Amino acid sequence: MEKAIAKVDDLKDGEMKEIVIGELTLVLIKTEGKYYAIGGKCSHAGAPLAEGLLHGHTIRCPWHQACFNMLTGERLEPPAIDDLPRFEIKISGDDVVVEIPDSAKQQIPPKMSKPDKNDKRTFVVVGGGGAGSSAVESLRHNGYQGRIVMITRESVLPYDRTALSKGYLKSDDAKLYFDRSKDFYDEYGVEILTEREVTEVDKSTKSITFSDNSSMKYDKLLLAMGSVPRKLNVDGSNLGNIFTLRSFVDADKIKLAAKKGTKAVVIGASFIGLESSANLADRGVSVTIVAPELVPFEKLLGNEIGNMYKVLHEEKGNQFRLGSTVKAFEGDGVVQQVVLDNGEKIPADFVVLGVGVQPATKFLKGIDLNPDGSVSVDRHFQFAEDIYAVGDIASFKWWFTGEEIRIEHWRLALQHGIIAGSNMAGKPAEYKSIPFFWSNQVGANLKYIGHTKGWDEIIFQGSPEKKDFIAYYVKNDKVSAVALIGNTMQMLACAQLMQENDMPTPEQLRKGSVDMAKLLGNR
Repeated sequence: MEKAIAKVDDLKDGEMKEIVIGELTLVLIKTEGKYYAIGGKCSHAGAPLAEGLLHGHTIRCPWHQACFNMLTGERLEPPAIDDLPRFEIKISGDDVVVEIPDSAKQQIPPKMSKPDKNDKRTFVVVGGGGAGSSAVESLRHNGYQGRIVMITRESVLPYDRTALSKGYLKSDDAKLYFDRSKDFYDEYGVEILTEREVTEVDKSTKSITFSDNSSMKYDKLLLAMGSVPRKLNVDGSNLGNIFTLRSFVDADKIKLAAKKGTKAVVIGASFIGLESSANLADRGVSVTIVAPELVPFEKLLGNEIGNMYKVLHEEKGNQFRLGSTVKAFEGDGVVQQVVLDNGEKIPADFVVLGVGVQPATKFLKGIDLNPDGSVSVDRHFQFAEDIYAVGDIASFKWWFTGEEIRIEHWRLALQHGIIAGSNMAGKPAEYKSIPFFWSNQVGANLKYIGHTKGWDEIIFQGSPEKKDFIAYYVKNDKVSAVALIGNTMQMLACAQLMQENDMPTPEQLRKGSVDMAKLLGNR
């Protein structure tokens, strides 16, 4: 089908416009005097790409920072996993005409190789989370045709773990979003071993051992086990109805306990803790949040933003016991109250622990670990001969500051998996991107770009009290992180400027508001 969708003078250079044709959404782009068209919805969550950032030949999604090549539709950055269709454009008179094939779809899987029986190699991926699932696709995308085995402790295929605290917990009707179907993995020769746990790696024999003492050989190995939730070692910690939240099984247990009118105590003012608290309140649960800090998120975001979240949670009905720790849990078989260090006893029908996570490497023998349980990798995410590590368990040198860092972000784990898969397949790649995460709770959709361990100064544009601000985190006279609510185009421009290592200096930011989108457009 051919259809006129615009006039040749409708768009200026650098502009994008959403076009809807039947059930298909396109984004029309004009750059350097020419028109282009690709699928108009981000293949991650359906965000309108016309509201994103066009920079060069890259479109950056306005919601979660997925990036696409506007010339080809190829996915360049996660959390999107599919490419977008590309449509031919021609000019007829003063009309811009698009050609749409009968087979056109809103998104398409990336191009991947299929296994070849003549390739006798076996690559093993330990972990079925974001890092592991993106790695196996990267292997096939980069031409590897040997055997792939992905091993997961869980009973299901890889799924979007971020949804557990962000939405799955909120509703009994919420569903898991699986990365791919079994048919997809079968088509591309990815064997998935569920409910299996690796306990040992023998580098000398290039083998792994499972918890049942069976073993498997590998030619190359990727460790992507993620994290396990921390627990509290206090009296009564073995009582029933004390939950962590890491898997859909955990979430289902919490939802079963979270009946309207019940009382919950959430331990920890972490993102998991507070996102869970917001969703529990929506279910009609009375929530009390206990945490040792005096302000939520004070070490990550600072007092101003932390106090904003505290007020918003209190307006929702959640109560805080800050500056407090748990001394014990009490109950008859199941928890009935939480005892604080000051002697206060808080009634509880159930408890959710959000006290952090640790790399899932504690029981892994044969691997040298850092004090925090992580492994240090090189720029290709390799740390031993034919062994790679990614995601929560990997400490890596961040090119932006030169620091060795470890970050527990789902999107970053996806990036790691893509890069490690490319390196394992023989195509050298390095991490040259910017970390990013988001948290949508109590009506405040926070976006966080970059990374910093502490800061010397926070420079604000706007006001956290009004839920409309940009916060620049300055360390060693350099902006190394930015937190925002609202300001979508500024957020996208900040991410691009940071990726180009071309952010304004703190001195420039102290002088007043800087329009990052305008600044980027002038460079």
